[in-house]
Amino acid sequence: MQTRPTTPFGRRPLSLAMVASQAATESFSAKPGASETVVHKWRLFRALTEAKEPLGVTERALSVLHALLSFHQETALTLSANDSKSADAGSANAGIIVFPSNKELSIRAHGMAPATLRRHLACLVDAGLIIRRDSPNGKRFARKGQGGAIEDAFGFDLAPLVARAVEIENLAEEVRAENRAIALLRERITLTRRDIVKMMETGLEERVAGDWDDAHQRYAALSGRYGRGLSHGDLEALVGEFAALAAEIHKLLEAHVKAQNISGNESQTERHIQNQTTNISDLEPSLREGRADPSEPNLEEGRVPIEWSPEASSDCSRPVDPKPQLRTYPLGMVLDACPDIVDYGRGGEISSWRDLAAAAAIVRSALGVSPDAWAQALEVLGEHDASIVIAAILQRGDEIKSAGGYLRVLTEKARAGEFSLGPVLMALLRGKAAKAARERKKTG
Repeated sequence: MQTRPTTPFGRRPLSLAMVASQAATESFSAKPGASETVVHKWRLFRALTEAKEPLGVTERALSVLHALLSFHQETALTLSANDSKSADAGSANAGIIVFPSNKELSIRAHGMAPATLRRHLACLVDAGLIIRRDSPNGKRFARKGQGGAIEDAFGFDLAPLVARAVEIENLAEEVRAENRAIALLRERITLTRRDIVKMMETGLEERVAGDWDDAHQRYAALSGRYGRGLSHGDLEALVGEFAALAAEIHKLLEAHVKAQNISGNESQTERHIQNQTTNISDLEPSLREGRADPSEPNLEEGRVPIEWSPEASSDCSRPVDPKPQLRTYPLGMVLDACPDIVDYGRGGEISSWRDLAAAAAIVRSALGVSPDAWAQALEVLGEHDASIVIAAILQRGDEIKSAGGYLRVLTEKARAGEFSLGPVLMALLRGKAAKAARERKKTG
């Protein structure tokens, strides 16, 4: 067997990376108690694919390595311990040297251009995954000895793959663990974002006291920072900020629920005391002294006697429902969800609810909403909510064929108590965030 060449042919220089790769391969020895090391080449290639970033190789370079591995006849890459240890003596381990021509290698690399092929081969050499074993004239070939066994081979040595198999597997496992951790962080972000949106919708619908405009602005800012290229550390920081915002909103809802429970308990106690007082006055005659005879009308101080009737008693005992208050939503949130209506504001801006109402009146006419439908919406929804509905219809103009008919449907639902603006605004905000994410993905 002839001396193994270690320097590249022609004008290609010998780099320190090549020397280090050759030294690592030559000093490699098999596992204790084993005469050789066997590695499944396609399993190893899969690990290489997962660990490509820490190894410093690209997808195209891996395509070239895949082509090189396909020229090896066996599925297993076998490196003999004796051959490794005798490397200093100059013997060649020809069993895992492949020697395809650039033309054949280009065909197996899906027609890769020659210049590109040479560049990626150099990348594999610099990464220490293969070693060049160039012949005196730079050609790649194998010389067979007696019996047909390959005696000498000149080409690309795959021995570094076997020597670094454990390292590659460890790197791949680290990458898999990192990917799992990132996936869990992204899962937490998705769940927390969903919780925040749902809680904000509930807070708006139930008129919970709080700065919902500020909460929405913070949520929008955090969502804008969320992207595909974030590192593990950035995702952890984002998870913490989302969790803090969710905790604040949850505290607002909890405080509102506790206040409602306390108020309900107090009202029940008051009713209980009132009933007890009435019962005591009925049972103790001394408490009724000085009262006029029920059969005689009391005309003092201009009082007019009222005839008692069961219907009147029933009407008086029934509590009168107060007029429901208008649900207010932050103007900033409305304009963020429906930015198109700003173009119809005075001077191209909307700074108050009055400006929004004026712009909605203009948009209503432009959308073809009849005065009757608009009047009914104002009567049922109120000026603020009706203006928000018009802004939402304008924002979804491409999806709504008849703005007037759609407004009438929403008005009837509101009249029946089946319509709320909170989910409408949050749906528009989610659609806006999704559109921005798609645009970032295209530009990125």
